[in-house]
Amino acid sequence: MQVLLVEDNHLLASGISQALRAAGFIVNHVSRGNDALTAIKTSQPDIVILDLGLPDMDGMAVLRSARQDRFLNPVLILTARDTTFDKVSGLDSGADDYLAKPFEIDELLARLRALERRLGGSKSNDLVIGPVCLDTKTLEVTVNNEPLGMSRREYMLLKALMESPNKVQTRDMLDSKLYGWGEEVSSNAVEVHIHNLRKKLPDGFIRTVRGVGYVVKSTT
Repeated sequence: MQVLLVEDNHLLASGISQALRAAGFIVNHVSRGNDALTAIKTSQPDIVILDLGLPDMDGMAVLRSARQDRFLNPVLILTARDTTFDKVSGLDSGADDYLAKPFEIDELLARLRALERRLGGSKSNDLVIGPVCLDTKTLEVTVNNEPLGMSRREYMLLKALMESPNKVQTRDMLDSKLYGWGEEVSSNAVEVHIHNLRKKLPDGFIRTVRGVGYVVKSTT
């Protein structure tokens, strides 16, 4: 799940990014509103975390512009503006959630998981396909209730596939869900992770669509 963090406090942004990456999110960070609008148009993040007090334009203007450009993915406002008027204005302008600063990182993560569930049409933290269960809260994966040891990238790749069952995803699509901007990515990184996952998962769980990409079927 790719998150765009729009926050001009670099120390706070660094702390949030570190916590989100540890929780299995890919985080890209910008500190200006115009850069946020460019990133939203070009990379189509799954979720946007948006500060309102940006140096070049108000975050509310960023939100309204993104919605006018038909960006439909969730936006969570994260700001020091904590009046009821501010919250109502943010939600009425198209935000999906509103969290005031100061905040606890656990609450931010819980709200992001809720937005994830909304994106995937799920009411649970568990992604379950056949004997495979992935818990987005504990970051644990089990097969027939037996836990699997898994690297962070393997977990993120499996999560990306299980979030969109029956949808074929190309290598470029999966790369964007595994690596942030500026990270060095080897040309066969996805293939290596797929190979390692297949050794741990039931036979045929991850299928190759030759010349296109990979898919997990909802019934395997």
